Amino acid sequence: MGTVTIETDSLCSKEYAALGLKGSRKDNIGKPGVLSLLSTFLERSVQENERTMATSDTKDVITVFHGLSEPSLSIEQYIDRIFKYSCCSPSCFVIAHIYIDRFMQRTNLLLNSLNIHRLLITSVMVAAKFIDDSFFNNAYYARVGGLSTAELNKLEMKFLFSLDFRLHVSVQTFRKYCALLKREAAGGPIERSITRVWSGRELAEQS
Repeated sequence: MGTVTIETDSLCSKEYAALGLKGSRKDNIGKPGVLSLLSTFLERSVQENERTMATSDTKDVITVFHGLSEPSLSIEQYIDRIFKYSCCSPSCFVIAHIYIDRFMQRTNLLLNSLNIHRLLITSVMVAAKFIDDSFFNNAYYARVGGLSTAELNKLEMKFLFSLDFRLHVSVQTFRKYCALLKREAAGGPIERSITRVWSGRELAEQS
């Protein structure tokens, strides 16, 4: 519990401080930079995927994470809401990003405006349970995410089984995903067709 937060505190302290990842949540004043980087990255990924689906024969894989219509909150607004009310550590959002990547690899899912919000609330909740010392229950997260408790319970089980309950994230992988967010969400080109976010192995090949 809290492993990533503790270990990253001793690594590249300036870089993690800039992302709002150094120390505990109480040590960070204002909105952590990682939230804006993640929302920008995911928004660009969703836009790229939807352009690809509109101009090619690529088909979306419908899952329990798909809603009937696009939520009224943007990705950035939704991430900010989760952070404000969940009281989870900023590191949870990097871990959630890694978990979404793993989920996509196992399901061939395309991130789009119909599934990204449910994936976010589920992945952040799972991350908080795994790395934070304290966290809220599913009923609370369901209210934060605008879902029923029963639906979030269903999403969590689907998510965990799809990941084969492999929730551990090494410090090396954590650092590589931070670098990915900084590089691509800062305005650089998305270097691959985002049918999924890069895997840890692909990131290692780029380092």
